[in-house]
Amino acid sequence: MSAEDVQALDTGMRPAVQAVGLRKTFGRTTALDGVDLSIPEGTVFGLLGPNGAGKTTAVRILTTLVQPDEGRAEVLGFDVVRDAAHLRGVIGLTGQFAAVDGLLTGRENLRLVGELYHLPRKVVVQRADELLERFDLAQAADRTVRTYSGGMRRRLDLAASLVNRPRLLFLDEPTTGLDPRSRIGLWKILEELVRDGTTLLLTTQYLEEADRLADRIAVIDFGRIIAEGTADDLKSQVGGELLEVHVNGGGLERAARLLLDLGHGEPQYVGENGNGRLTLTAGGGGVALVADAARALASAGIDVRDLALRRPTLDDVFLTLTGRAAEANGDGSHDDVPASGRRPRGRSAG
Repeated sequence: MSAEDVQALDTGMRPAVQAVGLRKTFGRTTALDGVDLSIPEGTVFGLLGPNGAGKTTAVRILTTLVQPDEGRAEVLGFDVVRDAAHLRGVIGLTGQFAAVDGLLTGRENLRLVGELYHLPRKVVVQRADELLERFDLAQAADRTVRTYSGGMRRRLDLAASLVNRPRLLFLDEPTTGLDPRSRIGLWKILEELVRDGTTLLLTTQYLEEADRLADRIAVIDFGRIIAEGTADDLKSQVGGELLEVHVNGGGLERAARLLLDLGHGEPQYVGENGNGRLTLTAGGGGVALVADAARALASAGIDVRDLALRRPTLDDVFLTLTGRAAEANGDGSHDDVPASGRRPRGRSAG
């Protein structure tokens, strides 16, 4: 039994999700390679990783849309294969793209979902009205959805996933494509759901989203969980303060060689085509490192746009574990099918 399982028992929480050894392949490509998950009820669990990491495949297995090739999983006590029909009635799912009918009104969309769940007519009408009000869609309730903005469609899609009052809600990159204002608004709604007792499993590429919402985060890459813990736990793996260097024009490779000579380890590079930034663990000598780096870069004639100390972020965690930023999409492969032939640089979770 893992430490997380013991903690769940100690606090009276049972796992909402318990998965062991999940493996899934698509042709010659391994999408999941032995994934274990344990998520207590009443919490927010973030599954963080780039496109191609296996996030969506994991969600599809846990929501009964795809069967694993190996391993087993229980969600709310239901086996995802054997009890799939029962499980679908007690969970909700919001995918990467709003699954609402643009030819129907917002009210009609929600009522249709209620009817598909075979809820009593009176309950369907009442629930639709409640959700339209809660998601600030009441004034647009009788407009066709094709007239909605992207943020409105996303809120309606989330409302539709709540019609059956699910105890566990799966959110697969729910804020993809939203502007910052709409994203923050959706975060507030999700925080309200958690306060009401809903368990959330959230997949995301947005590090700020995982940092703000998740009680616990698993970093997935190439179909494997490579680290897991709270946001603070994961950030502590990077170390203390970081030196961040932005260079004008070219010169990043030269700057990296100079920073390496300062003896604080190998600088990490984020960017492409010679444009980007370098980060370097400062250890206990942050101020002295800034001074040393500034002198070395100036002596070499490298035009520095910015040089500063800062605290680690989840982006730094992912970069340290995998050698690339979480937003990176590699070769553009879909999340279900990671690029074959590449191997992770990160270490396994402890």
